[in-house]
Amino acid sequence: MGVSGCGKSSVGQACADALGWLMQEGDSYHSPASVAKMREGIALTDDDRSGWLDRLAGLLADAAATDDAEAATGLVLTCSALRKRYRDRLRQAQPRLGFVFLQLDYDQALARVGSRASHFFSPALVADQFATLEAPTGEPHVLTLDATAPIGDLVAQTLAWLGKVR
Repeated sequence: MGVSGCGKSSVGQACADALGWLMQEGDSYHSPASVAKMREGIALTDDDRSGWLDRLAGLLADAAATDDAEAATGLVLTCSALRKRYRDRLRQAQPRLGFVFLQLDYDQALARVGSRASHFFSPALVADQFATLEAPTGEPHVLTLDATAPIGDLVAQTLAWLGKVR
């Protein structure tokens, strides 16, 4: 979780690969209308995010329903999860859910988002993401990492936190 440009997709995929888990890109579940708004630099509202969060919660609930305690499988889901109520909605779908918060400052996020030519997220929205962000400080099952660290280090710290060292 974290603001756009923090590395959710790259770190999430690397963690999924290391764990042998399925990776789901949360951005793929935004409605076409929400994607169009973000391309135009229009910030999403809670109403815009509601259906998206429902779809993500459905993925987590499905993963929980098929979870076999004997199997070492799981799901890595990338999602900004900027507000506590968004994270709580996802926790309702999967009580064992943990969050890796990739913390990044505004200037770093703006530079990263600005360098992504193929992504729909407009750099004009970075400020809104920081205004919306409610850091998960003090929430259960949250690991906060410096998003500027090398991906290999972020993966190693995440695996250690999960108790699944390579």
